Amino acid sequence: MHLASLTLPVGSEWLAVLIGYLLGSIPFGFVFARLKGVDLRAIGSGNIGATNTGRALGKPLGFLAFFLDFAKGWFPAAVVAGWFLADGPASVGNLSLAALAGAAAVAGHVWPIYIGFKGGKAVATGCGVLVALDPTIFGLGGAVFLITAFSTGFVSLASIIMGLSFPVIAWQVMGDEYGSEVVVYCVAFAALVLWRHKDNLKRLTSGLEPRWRGRSKDGTWKQK
Repeated sequence: MHLASLTLPVGSEWLAVLIGYLLGSIPFGFVFARLKGVDLRAIGSGNIGATNTGRALGKPLGFLAFFLDFAKGWFPAAVVAGWFLADGPASVGNLSLAALAGAAAVAGHVWPIYIGFKGGKAVATGCGVLVALDPTIFGLGGAVFLITAFSTGFVSLASIIMGLSFPVIAWQVMGDEYGSEVVVYCVAFAALVLWRHKDNLKRLTSGLEPRWRGRSKDGTWKQK
């Protein structure tokens, strides 16, 4: 792994980072809830992400919020970075700008400028960035998520373990061939996921964290 491959944006390349942040700041779950007259921050976990959106508004809107949050991470890294990268498209050139534009989208989701810098946990957005950088890492980490989620019933725990698995997978997959951009991104993403789930960790240890399979017939959510 070559640390020398890490480069900062120059000139107009900073626009890719800015666009990434502004796109990442779009709070899709919050908007969906508002359209239904609901304040998502006052329901369930109070989070504006896809999981709480699904719990508050139903699975269809939850899945749509997840897809859009995912896409707003993928698009800056896979497309926007290529518009400004001096050496050509990010997918075949230096991955630093792609990783930074994607990281800016993640930051936008966590600290969205449009709703007072109080956002979500960025799991979907961060995974969208990973698909743009290296789909293999996301695929293997996604398998970790599914195994954990279905074996324990806790989405939060699955998200945490998946996030922690990404740097390990990236280190093994990338090796010395691709440089360090993706590994550094995965380390930062894992740290962010762990920090943003600190309240979930407290509820997990105290037995108060709801399982994703814990929906009752009347539509409410409860601990199983």
